[in-house]
Amino acid sequence: MTSYPQWTPASRPGIIPLHPLTFGTILGRSFAALRHNPKVLLGFGLVVQTVAYLLVLLGVGGVAVLTFSRLDNVPASSDDFEAIFIGSTAITAIVGFVLGLAAAALGVIVQAVVVSEVAHGALAEKLSLGMLWRRVKPVIWRVIGYSFLLTLAVSVLIAVVVGVLVLIGFAALPIAIALGVLVVLGAIPLALWLSVKLLLVPSAIILENAGIGAALARSWRLTRGRFWPALGVIVLISFTFGAIAQVVSLPFSFLGTGLSTLFAPTGDPGVSTIVTIVVTSIAAQILTLIVQAVAVVVQSTSAAIIYIDCRMRHEALDLDLLAYVDKRDAGEQDLPDPYRIGIGREAPPRPAWIAPQPYAPPAYAPPAYAPVADARPPYAAPATPAQAGPPPQGAPAAHPSQQPYGQPAPGVAPPPPYVPPAAPAPADAAGDAPNPGAPGQDPAADDDDGAASGPRPS
Repeated sequence: MTSYPQWTPASRPGIIPLHPLTFGTILGRSFAALRHNPKVLLGFGLVVQTVAYLLVLLGVGGVAVLTFSRLDNVPASSDDFEAIFIGSTAITAIVGFVLGLAAAALGVIVQAVVVSEVAHGALAEKLSLGMLWRRVKPVIWRVIGYSFLLTLAVSVLIAVVVGVLVLIGFAALPIAIALGVLVVLGAIPLALWLSVKLLLVPSAIILENAGIGAALARSWRLTRGRFWPALGVIVLISFTFGAIAQVVSLPFSFLGTGLSTLFAPTGDPGVSTIVTIVVTSIAAQILTLIVQAVAVVVQSTSAAIIYIDCRMRHEALDLDLLAYVDKRDAGEQDLPDPYRIGIGREAPPRPAWIAPQPYAPPAYAPPAYAPVADARPPYAAPATPAQAGPPPQGAPAAHPSQQPYGQPAPGVAPPPPYVPPAAPAPADAAGDAPNPGAPGQDPAADDDDGAASGPRPS
């Protein structure tokens, strides 16, 4: 160990940035979160939704076949026919309602697992399905109970409104129809408003271990000031997957209609036509089921991200999450759950970000420099004579012609004639004795002359 600070690697980024989110970030990360743990989000969600769909389909279909098949042995004119028909319809509806509640419970389990996965994904943690289930299991019955209570409340409200309209319709049918239209038009914004205000109840139950009443109050408070972004995310996701489901099922509808016309051009359906229609319908239902399963996961993901964003804005949850990530990456163990810290506290208002403005000119004018007291007067410009203008332009003067080589230039006197030097005077033969040291004398010639003249006297 050294006393020097050790280098710590940067924290791994989660599925969302740990600061208050914008509308586009919430919407985009709701879809991008599917890549974080697809085995849990897509695999588990698809399997559970498929089981729920098959449970409702096979259960309602089987009960309907068993109950309505009794009508085959009863003549239509019999008094028992109507009673059997009403009883079969009631039994099928009750079974469908019960199985629908069971399917809704399975959907709630999917939502709970997805919320827990998103909460850990925000901290860059990837848990297995077993670990997520152990975290969700203690509160799952509260989430299912809330779902049943909400379904029961909506069903009772619809039943009361429909009953009142039916009673009014017996007395005045036009008034009942007009009231029904007004009720439907008013129920649409009411349903949207309640869906947003109650959107965070499952997340509060799962992540805060809150009761149903406390979770209702928490959701109502946290969505304050964030109603329109939450509503926009919910509506856009619903419209997106609704359009995808229509686009996916539309080709199979056209295919079934075209093949039925091809196999039965006269309108008399045969075995091949019935098989074709059944196969295309099943294929369309399978693809629609897949789209719906993904839609449930994405909607649950968006609800969890909206919950985290609202808590970061109202309770500064981002500070708790950042502290948890720093301590975890530093090697600390047994850290408390950051989502259960600071519940209900009031975060100080965050300073609004102001774009930098360009520098403005000073509000006061700088003082002008006063002239120096002892300054000399400026020098006057010297009087100079006016300059004459340039001479008028004309044709350039002709250059003198070039004289032939050897001829003097015009206007130059010719050079004097060449005078040869004078011939030297003849030298005196007797008086001039040879001088060996004189220039122009050749000693060898003197020797030759001496040899020719004979020996010299000693």
